[in-house]
Amino acid sequence: MEAAPTPAPAPHVLVVPFPAQGHALPLVDFVALLAARGLRLSVVTTPANLQLLSPLLAAHPAASTKGCGPGQFPAFMQAFAALREPILAWVRAQPDPVVAVVADIFCGWAQPLAREIGAAGIVFSPSGSGDEFSVAFPSIPGAPSYQWREMLLMYRNYMAGALEEQVGESVRQNFLWNVEEESWGFVFNSFRALEGRYLDQPLEDLGFRRVWAVGPVAPETDATGTRGAGGQEAVGAADLSAWLDAFPDGSVVYVCFGSQAVLTPAVAAALAEALERSAVPFLWVVGAESSGVALLRHAAVGWFVTHCGWNSTLEAVAAGVPMLAWPMTGDQFVNARLLVDEARVAVRACAGGEAARAVKEGGSSLADLEGLVQEIRKLG
Repeated sequence: MEAAPTPAPAPHVLVVPFPAQGHALPLVDFVALLAARGLRLSVVTTPANLQLLSPLLAAHPAASTKGCGPGQFPAFMQAFAALREPILAWVRAQPDPVVAVVADIFCGWAQPLAREIGAAGIVFSPSGSGDEFSVAFPSIPGAPSYQWREMLLMYRNYMAGALEEQVGESVRQNFLWNVEEESWGFVFNSFRALEGRYLDQPLEDLGFRRVWAVGPVAPETDATGTRGAGGQEAVGAADLSAWLDAFPDGSVVYVCFGSQAVLTPAVAAALAEALERSAVPFLWVVGAESSGVALLRHAAVGWFVTHCGWNSTLEAVAAGVPMLAWPMTGDQFVNARLLVDEARVAVRACAGGEAARAVKEGGSSLADLEGLVQEIRKLG
């Protein structure tokens, strides 16, 4: 009789989290997904962070951990990089080779380590691509924090050195002139009921200068788009207003992303499908100028799907229409936070719906996960 073939050992993967909960927890969750698919995992941790692995060890008792001190990292990234040599010695002492090293994006030193041991180096980012960290503003009331991709593109380009030196310095000096001795005060297109907490406490960065909120500065418009100050009627607004007259009060969803935001065909198709499946009457204005937002004042409009540009924000607040916030760039993320978390006149659009679909059977994230596991098995 032939002996049954010995099953091949599971591929051995070394995991190097970064010792901060916002980074370590998502990576540990990812490790659990890999362990559930039969991979052998060794996770580098510190005594202070060992408790983060308790749920993982309870669910997968065969998983192993590698404890490395110290528990505190006064100079986070630099200090943690000192673990490279002990980890390398531990890896070389293992009976079966490590075929892949999955390391947090803040642990870049693990990538040359992977190359040295002949393993595949895999970078794990706890957030989306191009969104590696957040920026906090502790001096602003409420101490808001924004993801890197939510910062102004000009600022991101400047910090990344993507602007020519002369251009970058010109941009920097332009803003410094606003907050240095050259300026006397600040006037904002806003009003105190919306942003009183920020207006009453001028920031140190502004030199504690006087600030005035004088908005909304745009003249009022009626539902046909006619400006109260005698402006011209917006093209087509009267016809659209007449179309809205046929619907009950508050029954129509108004969709407009301003004149500059352009949805990709796939996103536009998904939004169109969602609107159709909702069975709610909607009006979707594409490439509209700001005057087209006057339709928000029509009694039939009950919700506004918006990119949270400031002009649209003020129009909606003035019209008393609640918003579905879909920020896309620039100050829109700051505006969305103000509307959703503080003024509470908006809710985030698409919060979790697409994400839930991605990790289910047939979803894109589940397919990527299975594909990754198969590639790791090939390495073994």
